[in-house]
Amino acid sequence: MIRRKKQLNKTCLLDSLYFKNKDLHIQMIFPHFTPIEQDQLTLLFVERYTTKKKEYPLSRIDTKVQACLTEQDLEGLLTEGKDWDLYVTHLINDSSERTRLQSNYSELELQFFLKDNKLLTPFTTNKGNISFKSQLPNFIAKIHQIDFVNKDHIRIEGYVVNPLWTQEPPDLKRTLVFSTNDDEYLFEVPLKTMNRFDFVNGIPTEGRDFKNIGYEAQFPIENLLSYHNQALTLKVKIKFSYSEGYKMVTTETTPIKIKVPDFKQKSLSKKVNGTKKLILITKTQKTEHLTISVSDHNFDLKTKLKETLVIIKKHSVVKRLYKHAFFCVGKLPSRKTIVVFESFLGKQFSDNPRAIFEYLRENSYPYKLYWSIDKRYVNNFKDKNLNCIPRFSLKWLFIMPRARYWVTNSRMPLWIPKPKKTVYFQTWHGTPLKRLAADMEEVYIPGTTAENYKKNFIKEAKNWDYLISPNAYSTEIFRRAFQFEKDVLETGYPRNDFIYNYNKKETIDRLLEQYRIPSNKKVILYAPTWRDNQFYAKGKYRFDIQLDLDLLKEKLGEDYVILFRLHYLVSENLDLTPYEGFAYDFSNYEDIRELYLLSDILITDYSSVFFDYGNLKRPMIFYVYDIDHYRDNLRGFYFDFEQEAPGPLVRSTEEIIQAIKRFEEDGFMVSKQFDSFYNKFCYLEDGSSTQRVVEKIFSN
Repeated sequence: MIRRKKQLNKTCLLDSLYFKNKDLHIQMIFPHFTPIEQDQLTLLFVERYTTKKKEYPLSRIDTKVQACLTEQDLEGLLTEGKDWDLYVTHLINDSSERTRLQSNYSELELQFFLKDNKLLTPFTTNKGNISFKSQLPNFIAKIHQIDFVNKDHIRIEGYVVNPLWTQEPPDLKRTLVFSTNDDEYLFEVPLKTMNRFDFVNGIPTEGRDFKNIGYEAQFPIENLLSYHNQALTLKVKIKFSYSEGYKMVTTETTPIKIKVPDFKQKSLSKKVNGTKKLILITKTQKTEHLTISVSDHNFDLKTKLKETLVIIKKHSVVKRLYKHAFFCVGKLPSRKTIVVFESFLGKQFSDNPRAIFEYLRENSYPYKLYWSIDKRYVNNFKDKNLNCIPRFSLKWLFIMPRARYWVTNSRMPLWIPKPKKTVYFQTWHGTPLKRLAADMEEVYIPGTTAENYKKNFIKEAKNWDYLISPNAYSTEIFRRAFQFEKDVLETGYPRNDFIYNYNKKETIDRLLEQYRIPSNKKVILYAPTWRDNQFYAKGKYRFDIQLDLDLLKEKLGEDYVILFRLHYLVSENLDLTPYEGFAYDFSNYEDIRELYLLSDILITDYSSVFFDYGNLKRPMIFYVYDIDHYRDNLRGFYFDFEQEAPGPLVRSTEEIIQAIKRFEEDGFMVSKQFDSFYNKFCYLEDGSSTQRVVEKIFSN
């Protein structure tokens, strides 16, 4: 039976999918396995960003199974979720398994359900599985072929459909528009319409005209050569122009994706004015957008070897071998004097791990102390007299599994098997305002689903042996959200000892001089959090600055400077050149604790930094321009933030300026409700949290 379940998990394949008379018909096959009559099979829809589920019966026709969803069923999917992933559940002998329904790579997007100006569309995921997307009606456009023609042109073919059009406008003109990621216009190419009935052959068209959905465009490679030595990530859109009454209407699609199974990189060498050029056609890994790059074609053996090594290291076989080696090394006797520290995935020498490290070193504890680092951030660890080991290197492989202690403030990769003799000490990195892990109702994080995110988080938390909590409020949440049943050390955060022990004029003056910040001006620290739904790809988040810096500089530049400290997950590079002398970028600065001491006012949003900054009893402003969306859709809060925040909530740059002026008038006194906030969240902080932690964990 175990063998059969594994076989089922690999072979549930879509046979056909279509809408007819407002009903959805799905038929699937099991190429290598026919379920027996006693098996119970159902079709399961799982909402990707929540844990909602909808289940529908499957009936059998010979070796195939099928489901029919009514118009009422589809309306539920349309209104109650955003992305639905499809599974087949298999129940036999009270044991249940489920498997993703795999695509047959037919043009699923051309089948859709439209009701009340909402659209439900099936699509094939990057991994070849089937999902449904609920969205507002928009053009459905794909690239299904792209190649070089006679070394002079690039040809693109695909299809485009407007779900709202049963008949296209008679004077419709189509143009393929190319632009950069920053929406900088490059050029456009006329489109040739193609008859592609083969895409919908045998599928009900529900009265829609699919005659001219295909398109073809060719453009000369010369168009790209002016962008010498630039890797262009091109947004490719289709622009439509047509008349509506007495006026011309122009509209366009969203960026078009390359939907080609097993798409491979295409390359071309071409001589231009005596110089050999290399033109590469690829697609971005996550978004699948077209990428074309043009560069000098110089063969560099050293560079080629480096690129090859990177490819080999990322191969799935190498990863499996590394994991197995880690497990085997972990079976060797542990080295009881080794402690490995890591902060924010190896990016920083900071936070609670740094405070514990410095205490152990300054008090001569008999341990060999290592820092696990991401080698892309090696500059953050230079000149600090640290024993650094690059994450996932060979040296890391032989030290990490045999260490007595792991001390980190964020999760380890789930694939790492924790040795039984290792003490995994999770310090975490903040007092929770936003909902965490199992308490999250929706999860908008690239590369995962809500169900998998919660399951994997809780699974990894079971490896933790100790967890630090800054107060009783956090302890209750941590135990529930992480489903953590082992020791919670309610000691206050070690990282905040620095605030108590170094909040002195001489320290602040030294830091101002060190970072070349004017000592005759007040310092504003802007430290916002990240948004779950703003990202470029997995692990690379963006942050849209919503501050009017010109207005801030105009109104406050005489008396203030502002320091930017973006979240560690955000992959932005700020360009503050126009605001030199007023705005400073400290986003890549290793540890925020010194910035706390430097600043006279904190501006944040929903970041946990305000719990730490509260120890200084200085003014705070909460810039919450998107609070309704953040509170109700992205994360949700653990308490009434709008009522209990220890400072004013503002929604515009003008309101920030007004709040700062009011603090000036009040002599920079904190708000009236600050005492209750301090007594709830900061009461354990006294400058000795690290000592309490070390005596509990390391003194033996």
